[in-house]
Amino acid sequence: MNTKDIFSFSSFDPSKMQESFRDFAEKGAAQSKEAYAKMKSATEEATKTVEATVQTAQAGTVELGLKAIDAMRTNADLSLSHMEALLGVKSVAELVELQTAFIRKQAEVTIEQAKAIQETAKKVADTMTKPGKEAAEKVMSSLKVA
Repeated sequence: MNTKDIFSFSSFDPSKMQESFRDFAEKGAAQSKEAYAKMKSATEEATKTVEATVQTAQAGTVELGLKAIDAMRTNADLSLSHMEALLGVKSVAELVELQTAFIRKQAEVTIEQAKAIQETAKKVADTMTKPGKEAAEKVMSSLKVA
């Protein structure tokens, strides 16, 4: 074996190394651009999702507030009507009858109001989580494709 051949640089071609390095750099740059584009797109989608969620939350808060105001108005009207009726009471039996009817009616109304507020809260929660669910499903489907 000739030691001269082992340490010889005659087989080394700098132009091939430059080509390989250029190809490597170009591929790296292309991958970086692609990754940046994907990240930018994901960030824009996330921003849209957050904006939609915030808008939905604001609208839902208003809707729940209006339901609460309506419930308070109904309860105040019932209480005032009851007080007016109490002013005309002529006997203890009539007082007991009015009070029993008022409590029964108040319980029914309270149950109805609780159901209405619960339904509205569920609707608002479903509407608020919808953009997030859709975004998550989109991300998951894009990961499956990739």
